[in-house]
Amino acid sequence: MELYRDQTAPIEARIEDLLGRMTLKEKVGQLNQRMYGWNAYRKTENGFELTEAFMEEVAAGGGMGALYGLFRADPWSKVTYENGITAADSAKVANQIQRYLIEHTRLGIPVMLSEECPHGHQALDGTLTPTNIGIGATWNPQLAEQAYAQVAAEIRARGAHLGLVSTLDLLRDPRWGRSEECFSEDPHLTTQFTKAAVHGLQGYRRSEVETVGQKQEGQPQVGEQPDVRQQTGHSEQAGKQGQTQLAPNKVAAVLKHFCGQGAGEGGMNAFPASIGERELREIHLPGMEAGVEAGALGCMAAYNEIDGIPCHANRKLLSGILREEWGFDGIVMADGTAVDRLLALTGDYESAAALALTAGVDISLWDKAFSTLEQAVLQGKVQVSFIDRAVRRVLQLKFQLGLFENPYTAEESAAEIVGNETARQVNLQLARESVVLLKNENQLLPLDAGLRQIAVIGPNADALYHQLGDYTAIQRPNSGTTVLEGIRELAGDAKVVYAKGCSVRGDSRDGFAEAVELARQSEVAVLVMGGSSARNFELKFDINGAAIVEDGQPSDMDCGEGVDLADLRLGGVQSELIRTIAATGTPIALVLIQGRPHAIADVAPDCQAILSGWYPGPEGGRALGEILFGAVNPSGKLAVTIPYSSMSLPAYYNRKDQGYEPRYADCPRPVLYPFGYGLSYAEFAYSNMRAVASERTLQQLDAGESFEIEIDVENTGTMAGAEVAQLYIKDMEATVTRRVKELKGFRKIWLEPGEKRTLSFSLTAKELGVWNVDMANVVEAGRIKAMIGGDSEPSCSLMLRVAD
Repeated sequence: MELYRDQTAPIEARIEDLLGRMTLKEKVGQLNQRMYGWNAYRKTENGFELTEAFMEEVAAGGGMGALYGLFRADPWSKVTYENGITAADSAKVANQIQRYLIEHTRLGIPVMLSEECPHGHQALDGTLTPTNIGIGATWNPQLAEQAYAQVAAEIRARGAHLGLVSTLDLLRDPRWGRSEECFSEDPHLTTQFTKAAVHGLQGYRRSEVETVGQKQEGQPQVGEQPDVRQQTGHSEQAGKQGQTQLAPNKVAAVLKHFCGQGAGEGGMNAFPASIGERELREIHLPGMEAGVEAGALGCMAAYNEIDGIPCHANRKLLSGILREEWGFDGIVMADGTAVDRLLALTGDYESAAALALTAGVDISLWDKAFSTLEQAVLQGKVQVSFIDRAVRRVLQLKFQLGLFENPYTAEESAAEIVGNETARQVNLQLARESVVLLKNENQLLPLDAGLRQIAVIGPNADALYHQLGDYTAIQRPNSGTTVLEGIRELAGDAKVVYAKGCSVRGDSRDGFAEAVELARQSEVAVLVMGGSSARNFELKFDINGAAIVEDGQPSDMDCGEGVDLADLRLGGVQSELIRTIAATGTPIALVLIQGRPHAIADVAPDCQAILSGWYPGPEGGRALGEILFGAVNPSGKLAVTIPYSSMSLPAYYNRKDQGYEPRYADCPRPVLYPFGYGLSYAEFAYSNMRAVASERTLQQLDAGESFEIEIDVENTGTMAGAEVAQLYIKDMEATVTRRVKELKGFRKIWLEPGEKRTLSFSLTAKELGVWNVDMANVVEAGRIKAMIGGDSEPSCSLMLRVAD
């Protein structure tokens, strides 16, 4: 038996044995992920069969590194329930793919199946969660981890292995169409959710089991925290090198996008990020560093350039910082057709492939360039050693996934796992905790149970796909709850009347009269407005699947990949409809379904209550209904600043301190609602902030000591609820310009009426470090202001001192 097939041999030895048997063509085949997975099969009357195109692709590379999107279903792929693969058939088709690779290639190397899961698995029957911008608003990484664990179990049960998940982009400009894929504008909050995603998708490494849970950011509002001792995510099998296999219900997390994609000029997708190394390290790199610390097995390079160097060609980023500095040993995947874009620098495919490969890209996605690597070697444009390096990384991941031992998937598993009741309950709780109450004038909410008639109005009131976000698969009928349906479920004896009123983007006012009349007849009007990332089959798409939205197209899509905005105000005639209904005198509760923070300063004064529901997913209608009627107390906090105007950007809270308060002469203030903000039906009071010791020396901090800070938080209201206590610091003395505030910790706690709890926070050298003038991360002597409160404008503070 060949050594690479010997399950008892160390993984490293098996890799070297297999690598030594491979031809150059077969090596290049392992670095390619060129095919769209939906072109690999066709549905027939008798089931599914593999296509000639798939067989030709396998033959061209003597194998295949990975196959993208076998289960993807959406308007771009044109896969529906008529021609696609449901959960029940998934493992069967995946097994057909693996069997063909094993039986029709010389070495029988299995293929990795990679699947999109930015907010649940993008597949027919796949469970969907709220999008990241809503998950970030929960401030509950442990709850998010449970959701990611369900996503991993579903993907693996269907026969796939890699989960492509957006965790690394920071929302620095809300005009960007992919804002919905960002957890936050803040690096600390982003790191906590990135770790949650990795742990949920992959499980915990054994080295983490003793420490995980001893001190975690946030706490779930309801339900139990995951038992990490039972969720290590790795099998017992390990080679002499200590490399272990993932558990059979886990997938390898491929974190995207690395790096700085959220800082594109003008909020434009894939535009240059004109930032320096200090900004990069302070804001954009911590997410991936946290992912590496959590054990992430993959990342995807970003489309953008940083200071003139495309990320796919950035050796310092992909090899220097990622591998040499942080110790990352997983794979770097290219984004779709991104390597081909390097032709703008190189002039030919072979040189583009060589540039990306030597920089640190290991496996391609849909591009032609990597398929020319054999020619690049023969032309002397790249050394075989770089190809061997990448192949080792790809093979290592395949061994860690256990594909050589167990390439096939039990065909009955998906039926028990996909869309089960546990998944629905976790999803519902995520949706509940993602909702942010922004305004509640005269306690309009929760709505009175004795209301006679409620008018529900707006383009997002009864539109399930508008709640789901981009990267969403085709849904079965009645697979979710709209806001209108959620209100009707909770309204009791009240009559609920509905009118659409207008569309998201359109200019028609034909529905105004009906909507205004219903509002006039009702005691309250719930206006469900906002945006939409819903794709339809009439849209045009770029080669990488990004939507191309043009005037005159039959689409309400104003958010999502490729859909950047210049104006953040509500689209179409939505604002006009709000003002027209406000003129009736009927109180308004505005519910925003949105993938970015819209600028609503023009309509906020007309609304007595405002809720941001983000894209709350299929359970979002139920969650919003519960919050509107008080069955659930809102606990969401803004993970991104809501700007006053599109003209007042950037509006993120952690700007650099220039020694004065910046302002525009024609804008009253840059921010409408600050980062971390969110109201509750309860009232919370902060008091008695104190430090165990207000001074630490540099030597003490270097030795692992910390500042310990305590504060009392009390529920002074009449309703139980969850509060997020947030710790910020301001470095008062530094060698480089510091930020006005920086989030360094948070705790989400549940308090009964009248209950008071003492919370503890720690500030270690990691939280206190700055990138100094020599670009070294160090703690500097001086004063540090610590602040704690319920948002980024905290009510309590004290001064700490770091002594020489």
